[in-house]
Amino acid sequence: MDKHQHPWADCVFVDGRFQPPLDGGRSDIRDKSTDEVFATAGDASAADVDAAAASAVTAQRDWAARGHGERAAVLRRVAAALESATGLVELIMRETGCVAGKAEYEISAAVDELTEAAALASRPVGEVLRTSHPGRSSVCERVPVGLVAVITPWNFPLVLGMRVIAPALALGNAVLLKPSPETPGSGGLAIAELFARAGAPAGILQVLPGGERVGRRLVEHPDVAMVHFTGSTTVGREIARTAGSLLKRTSLELGGNNALLVLDDADVDQAAMIGAWSSFHYQGQTCISAGRHIVDRRVAEAYLRNLTDRAAAITVGDPLRQRTGLGPIINDAQLARARRLLDEAVAGGARVLTGGTNDGRFFRPTVVVDVDPASALWTEEIFAPIAPVAVVDGAEQAVALANDTRYGLVCSVLGADVHRAAAVAERLTCAMVHVNDATPQDEALAPFGGIGDSGLGGRAGGDANLDEFTERRWRTVTGTPVHYPY
Repeated sequence: MDKHQHPWADCVFVDGRFQPPLDGGRSDIRDKSTDEVFATAGDASAADVDAAAASAVTAQRDWAARGHGERAAVLRRVAAALESATGLVELIMRETGCVAGKAEYEISAAVDELTEAAALASRPVGEVLRTSHPGRSSVCERVPVGLVAVITPWNFPLVLGMRVIAPALALGNAVLLKPSPETPGSGGLAIAELFARAGAPAGILQVLPGGERVGRRLVEHPDVAMVHFTGSTTVGREIARTAGSLLKRTSLELGGNNALLVLDDADVDQAAMIGAWSSFHYQGQTCISAGRHIVDRRVAEAYLRNLTDRAAAITVGDPLRQRTGLGPIINDAQLARARRLLDEAVAGGARVLTGGTNDGRFFRPTVVVDVDPASALWTEEIFAPIAPVAVVDGAEQAVALANDTRYGLVCSVLGADVHRAAAVAERLTCAMVHVNDATPQDEALAPFGGIGDSGLGGRAGGDANLDEFTERRWRTVTGTPVHYPY
């Protein structure tokens, strides 16, 4: 893929046009498997944020004033442009290091987000309230938030961007998007290209690739009414502190330390398959990966044997150049962190049953037992293809261990007695829970988000987007002016 094929090379997207950033900065986009520079993006500055915000203020007012049918039509055209786009699968694969199936899933899921958001545009925007004042009409109406700053991660750059962009625009907002520096193409500039091809009005979507200085200016900018961030809990806390001091609305989708519970009556082969997918899919680099396998002692030996065999059978390599199950870890810093978490756990007495090695960024799927429950490998989000397993005696211990975390994103419970498994699931402290399925689940109509250290704010998906991207306003109308004593 020649970088000169991209209309967005060396550019930001401001006021409906691809243009060089005001300070002329640029950044390289590297193939995560080979480290080859295959494209370039503009590197925005605070001045670009200011220019984009100024354009978006006017654009948002005009956009919100349009009929819902117009807004829905734009989103449907973007969905059609996405379905017919060429080269996007390869771009996602090279930027993120994923296999083709994951890239194809992102495109399909992003289309779903756009089509569901188009339907959202025509949802009722208010309700009639009872009033004790004769001659008064009283309604609670929903109005757009205004300018929404969207800061997205690198792991699912297309779909996690569209999951926020599409409903925010459907409801009359404008979006200032800062994709991760790892994925400025598929996470931002390629999205802008789709909107441009679909004839979206200039200014409703601005794309500002860059690093910390861009993110900080977006959070602090006085015209930005809301900040939506998806990423690490550490960065989320910093955003919350800054936005809180400015009394600015935030929605934070943060990390997870998710538990997969295997009960004593679980089908071991099926459970190990679900466990392997939950921990190893896309190198374990999702917030909804399983970071803790909690297994009843009665089935632990068989589960570990089966999970270990599955992990050992997974191929690891460059997804563009060979048939493989897993690609590389996203960057050297993430690789070093994964190595440190595993090495510290092993030094503390943990045993590696398979994997535990890497060839550069290509990290073998790893199964670990006897992990100290106080170790970082057990208590923190891993973001690597590592499956720590703990053995417990009964459901009571399993629930207690699963709930012993600051995070609260997702859990899964596996068991043959569905009613019993569902009863166990009800006792888990998390925002999403699945019975007899993997922890990585996401649907455009479902409310996605976390509690505790896994999130702050609302939910994305379906009707939850109405609360996420609108404000409630009380409006009364009285036929004749009301008289008061003075």
